[in-house]
Amino acid sequence: MILVLRACLTGAALLVWTLLLLPFQLVFLRFNLKARRLLPRWWHRLACVFLGIRVHMHGVPDPRRPLLIAANHVAWIDIIVLGAILDVVFIAKSEVRDWPVFGILARLQASIFIEREQRRATGAQVNEIGRRLADGEVVVLFPEGTTSDGNRLLEVKTSLFGAAAAAVPLSPAGVVHVQPVAIAYTRVHGMAMGRYHRPLAGWPGDVPLVPHLMGLLRTGAIDVDVSFGEAVDCRAETKRKDLSQTVAARIRMMLLRMLRGGW
Repeated sequence: MILVLRACLTGAALLVWTLLLLPFQLVFLRFNLKARRLLPRWWHRLACVFLGIRVHMHGVPDPRRPLLIAANHVAWIDIIVLGAILDVVFIAKSEVRDWPVFGILARLQASIFIEREQRRATGAQVNEIGRRLADGEVVVLFPEGTTSDGNRLLEVKTSLFGAAAAAVPLSPAGVVHVQPVAIAYTRVHGMAMGRYHRPLAGWPGDVPLVPHLMGLLRTGAIDVDVSFGEAVDCRAETKRKDLSQTVAARIRMMLLRMLRGGW
């Protein structure tokens, strides 16, 4: 009963916080003001407090622009975690746009929605990502293309790194910086999660959303370690396969190190 009450109170607090910021963000989006990039970070920061998520950062975000962040994807709370650290925009699959709650939040953050199955739309989508990068926005890419159980990095999709290549011609220096980032959920209520309990935070594709969401709201007090690695430069001559392999190797190395208790 106490856990159910906690979930209800957390959900209510998030709803009130969202409604308070909503009118401001709608205005910022309507007139494409730079404040639309700043306000979501405040939402994400307080959301971490409500959800009991403690973020531990290792390394620093690369200050150079254009900057594309490539991170492993454990669950929807990755968005809250990264959004609490940086003013970012996310790349999401098109069906997220129509999801209840999450679709609305994604649109409010001006996420970039991509149609993975429609090849005709690929060029326009990649160009949109490139334009946003060249405009100074920090874009987050989850190159696995799906969520995992949090214990490993899944195979990355090389094609998704076309976003970096698309922004190269628009960059004054002819380069886009791609920074690997590893997200590891390591503790719950101060106790090490381990492989068995890590799915408390993870959201594998075969787990229904509502039970996962309710379980997370009831759990609370989760520690997440976020490691920022050395950025890889993408230039006109850079091959996407080489770029994806280098970035994936660095994400995997950082992830394993954090899961084993070191950084």
